[in-house]
Amino acid sequence: MKNLPRVAAVHDLSCFGRCSLTIVLPTLAAMGVQCCPLPTACLSTHTGGFTGNTFLDLTEQMEAIAAHWKSLELRFDGIYTGFMGSRRQMALTEDFLRAFRRPGCLAVVDPVMGDHGRPYRTYTPEMCRAMTSLAELADVVTPNRTEAALLLGVPYEELRLDTEADCRRWAEALSLEGRRSVVLTGVSVEPGAAGAVCFDRAAGRTELVLAPLAEGSYHGTGDLFAGVLTGGLVKGAALAEAAGRAAEFVSRCARRTREAGTPVREGVVFEDQLWRLGAPAWERPPEDAEE
Repeated sequence: MKNLPRVAAVHDLSCFGRCSLTIVLPTLAAMGVQCCPLPTACLSTHTGGFTGNTFLDLTEQMEAIAAHWKSLELRFDGIYTGFMGSRRQMALTEDFLRAFRRPGCLAVVDPVMGDHGRPYRTYTPEMCRAMTSLAELADVVTPNRTEAALLLGVPYEELRLDTEADCRRWAEALSLEGRRSVVLTGVSVEPGAAGAVCFDRAAGRTELVLAPLAEGSYHGTGDLFAGVLTGGLVKGAALAEAAGRAAEFVSRCARRTREAGTPVREGVVFEDQLWRLGAPAWERPPEDAEE
């Protein structure tokens, strides 16, 4: 029997609030992917809507964990990176990518830097430049509109995503002349629909993927999207196929969250929807194919 794909996930662990590793671990597991967390920090809660949270910086542990994994000669089918708390962590993550990236290992970088037109309050210009450097090592980057503007060094207001032509233009600009694939999220060019524009470097093609627009804004949707995208890619899905599945799943979970009346700060409700990420019939072992 073929081994499950294995992904190293470099991200923080917020113990309450449904984001980062709290989302990525179960999402990848539901997709039949082994997730090996490389935590950047441990927080009692995420920082959106909560105060007084604990924060444990795990920078030194990152280096120690990577060294131990290297001594074990671990191999990964994918490396996914998310939130970083310092330039030092970004440098360590660059080192990790160079040490563990082998032929066939996919590097997905979610350049978590900001939203709604501005960087997060913890992000300095130096950190944004360091994230840009890290993203240059990616096979796939997954910025939102704010992060795309920061990566490209253009004003947020200039980076419009109002038309399909706009979306294609900016996705292709982010590809570094076709050297990396791009999934630019937060695209809404049709009434009642939202999703992403994908530039696939392998196919040399740009496509839009859209799902029903769910009202509201919930913590963790970006991590959920990136987790489903990464799981799909390491299991062999094409870029647009994986992004489309991620967009649809996030839309469904956001609707579920709104219907449940879940407080925004508790994040997107996804746990009772994970079954939808199970393997389709064509992907199951022969003994399970008839279920």
